[in-house]
Amino acid sequence: MKPEQFKAQLAKIGVELSDKQMQQYALYHEMLVEWNEKINLTAITEQEEVYLKHFYDSIMLSQAKDVFQENISMCDVGAGAGFPSIPLKIAFPNLEVTIVDSLNKRIKFLSELAMALELDNVHLYHDRAETFGQNKNFRESFDLVTARAVARLNILSELCLPLVKKEGYFVALKAAKSEEEITEAKKAITMMGGKFIEEIDLALPGTEDRRNLVVIQKKKETPKKFPRKPGTPNKQPII
Repeated sequence: MKPEQFKAQLAKIGVELSDKQMQQYALYHEMLVEWNEKINLTAITEQEEVYLKHFYDSIMLSQAKDVFQENISMCDVGAGAGFPSIPLKIAFPNLEVTIVDSLNKRIKFLSELAMALELDNVHLYHDRAETFGQNKNFRESFDLVTARAVARLNILSELCLPLVKKEGYFVALKAAKSEEEITEAKKAITMMGGKFIEEIDLALPGTEDRRNLVVIQKKKETPKKFPRKPGTPNKQPII
């Protein structure tokens, strides 16, 4: 997907980009390639692939229409190189974005990136999701929490739902539809005070690739003992 195709495809789903925003995506790609030579951020660096599989893919979260608004507070857990939060922030400048990642090198990259792109209201924290979720300053404070990660949904639910305010949402970005994973996560979702709402099936333009947004709403407060100590959700997932 070339930059001009990226712009045209986003217009089809109601996301209009200015010249300045297009320049921000171009600089993002440039810095991603440059930093990727020093630290491992992504296996995808070729321009057309980055625009499709990182930038467009991230902005697809905005298609969760009942969930995503332009001026909400969003927390991205384990953002890595900034996906999905930074492409969304460029497209929707009024978003307030908080990123938590366990690797300080990635936070350093994101700090330099946010400065270069002149993005305001981007807050970066070097922390484990488990300890961040127990921090009273952040717990149950976000309208939307998201993760574009490889962890299974039951693990992500324990890491993300404690950060969601009541009636807010947790949306997991998944590469493939997985009824089995949703079924497996039902106990964890309920224990964290969440309720499964829907799975939105989307297509990456010009490919056979599917993307799925798993939408979970926070209905009750999360019990204080969650998330458990760092490493425990992975080692002893709730099933």
